[in-house]
Amino acid sequence: MKLISVNVGLPREVTWRGKTVTTGIFKEPVNDRVMVRSLNLDGDRQADLTVHGGADKAVYVYPFEHYDYWRGELPNTELTPGIFGENFTTTGLREEDVNIGDCFRIGTVKLMVTQPRMPCYKLGIRFGRPDMVKRFLASCRTGFYFRVLQEGEVETGATLELISRDENNVTVADITQLYVLPNDNPALLHRAAQLEALPKSWRNYFQR
Repeated sequence: MKLISVNVGLPREVTWRGKTVTTGIFKEPVNDRVMVRSLNLDGDRQADLTVHGGADKAVYVYPFEHYDYWRGELPNTELTPGIFGENFTTTGLREEDVNIGDCFRIGTVKLMVTQPRMPCYKLGIRFGRPDMVKRFLASCRTGFYFRVLQEGEVETGATLELISRDENNVTVADITQLYVLPNDNPALLHRAAQLEALPKSWRNYFQR
């Protein structure tokens, strides 16, 4: 498991469908060591804090393995690390292999998996495609978020070490599947609703 790109970006104003929108989805790779803090990385911010950012969404991770899929889906789009708005582009951390509540170490940084990424319309802005949100969710290639348990510095090329595995064995992919098809697996739905590592908003959603 490896960190192949660290990506950050500050909010900027863009024009979308005739309106001015502020978004922090435009991320660029950085080569220097970057401090990972409890709410974000140095040099990185979110625009709308009502739906983005916060302790449970401090670091967004996207598997590099998915880039090949998107190259086939979007052959005329240049796909560079960070294009999905991710802070960490990684290898070896696919959604079906990572449990909600799993904890990792990167150097001195400790992180815990909290939830999949649910896309908003700003992903469509980044790609210049209003259908991108629907395609992204349908692909189930969502990536996921880390909560920061211990702050520290990271750099491209660092190795991620699994330090504890959540014993409930509910994967990131399971949560996405329940969101898309909530009545498909009642037993899994019940387990997900009890997951302490899953943010309260998700647990409330599944309990309802």
